[in-house]
Amino acid sequence: MARFTIKGLDVYVEQWNEHAKQTIVLLHGFTGSTKTWHKVAALLPKTVRCVAVDLIGHGKTAAPLTEAHYSMAFQIGLLNELFHALHIEKFTLLGYSMGGRVALSYAIQFPSEITHLLLESASPGLSGEQQRNMRKQTDDALAENLMVHGIESFVDKWENIPLFASQKLLPKHIQQEIREERIQQRAVGLANSLLGMGTGVMPALWGKPLAALPMPVTLITGALDEKFVRLNDEMQKQIAKVHHITIPEVGHAIHVENPTKFATIVKETIS
Repeated sequence: MARFTIKGLDVYVEQWNEHAKQTIVLLHGFTGSTKTWHKVAALLPKTVRCVAVDLIGHGKTAAPLTEAHYSMAFQIGLLNELFHALHIEKFTLLGYSMGGRVALSYAIQFPSEITHLLLESASPGLSGEQQRNMRKQTDDALAENLMVHGIESFVDKWENIPLFASQKLLPKHIQQEIREERIQQRAVGLANSLLGMGTGVMPALWGKPLAALPMPVTLITGALDEKFVRLNDEMQKQIAKVHHITIPEVGHAIHVENPTKFATIVKETIS
């Protein structure tokens, strides 16, 4: 566990097997933190250095008041400086959901650094202007609700959206762990994340950006998450070196719902 000052902001990092030669960087989803990767990291080989990062506005990383700090461009630049500070030059990059959009954006901007890109329940954003505007309006309303009513009220609603329906099948203690991770977030950090790098405002990456990816890409989706299975099927058609894996009996957060299976896929991919 360590804190780094990057671009004047505190960035929180957790590492396992710090001196291993092979490195994988793990980026969590919206309302998440480095905690979401603890079980997966414990299942990966000791020969792999695992680096989990709290993205801006999340976990123990700074949550600035200014929305400009939350743009995708700023987040990518911050990560790039962080990786240099950690002496990480070539690595596997794994991102989940929002972290998957960050990982994909990073790989497009800094392709020579990435040996393999793993995207769990991720998307390249929205290409249609009407779709983008509608999503932006939804995220703006969520951000306002967060700032007015606070974290607990937001989490009460967020954990009950259809995207996370399969998590209701998990043991109660795991559901409670997920809730506690969400509750520990800060309203301003989550609200600004929605405003600054939500799906409606991030640059769309369909077409040429996806086609230009030079590294092998593994897309991972849960069979119960039908929307993202279809979306990743479309992504697969546009990426040169790609493999799409769909895991049965799990939804959006595969690494939470079946960490053993997820870690096995990661191990097979990076070996």
